[in-house]
Amino acid sequence: MTDIRYERRTKEDRPVVAICYDFDKTLSPDDMQAQGYIQSVGHDVSEFWELTGWLSSENEMDQNLAYMRLMLQEAEGKLLFTRKTLEDYGSRVELFPGVETWFERTREYGREKGVIVEHYIISSGLKEMIEGTSVARAGAFEKIYASSFYYNDRGVAEWPAQVVNFTNKTQFLFRIEKGTLDVNDPAVNDYFQPGDIRVPFRNMVYIGDSATDIPCMKLVNAYGGYSIGVYDDRTGGRAKVHQMMRDDRIGYFAPANYEEGSELDVLIKDIIDRTALNERLVDASLRCLKEAEE
Repeated sequence: MTDIRYERRTKEDRPVVAICYDFDKTLSPDDMQAQGYIQSVGHDVSEFWELTGWLSSENEMDQNLAYMRLMLQEAEGKLLFTRKTLEDYGSRVELFPGVETWFERTREYGREKGVIVEHYIISSGLKEMIEGTSVARAGAFEKIYASSFYYNDRGVAEWPAQVVNFTNKTQFLFRIEKGTLDVNDPAVNDYFQPGDIRVPFRNMVYIGDSATDIPCMKLVNAYGGYSIGVYDDRTGGRAKVHQMMRDDRIGYFAPANYEEGSELDVLIKDIIDRTALNERLVDASLRCLKEAEE
């Protein structure tokens, strides 16, 4: 058996803030599949999702597996279902205002404050489509955790390779916490001394828009991090985030506007500022403890 080398990151000399995002209706105003793909295989968007729901219900099937199966099925005789095809559809996905420049702007702000800012996607959408977006191609993300397909030697999708649903999303937060980023790395289950944790949950931000994000939001909240609900201010949507706030799912909400000076931009900068100060206090406390024990 060939030895597998996993991507493992260790604790940095500066604090790391990991900002984790859902994708659909968080960075983009609509489901990625509904922005060209569904229409190209001859379906109305609502009809496609109704069929997905029926397939899932009739077969006691995971809803994400159901939509992936339907995408494969409906492509037959209409288009070649390859990685490149999905990436091309991804390149057409609309992004919320400010998203194009958001990731580098926040990284630069972090550098000014002595903080490393990293961006991660944790989505039930398709990894290949996300990889086709302009921001992913520009290197916005440290890692994209999303559903994906297995491709044969001709590059044609045949089978799901990874399925990300609302409950198993949480595993990726632990991978980010420990720096064990590869999806099959068993070291995610290893015990780490608190001082060896690369990204403590207190330095994590989770940004999402709906009930499918609640497990991640609750986990981040429970361990002292920051959960933010976003909504499309152009079409409303405040009711969902208001309910999540009342249910203690999130600590903050803001319009999905990523432009400089926006409410969300100011909030993230405040979190980065707070992290820089808090980590200095944590380091000072650890130094005092070490001296007292010597």
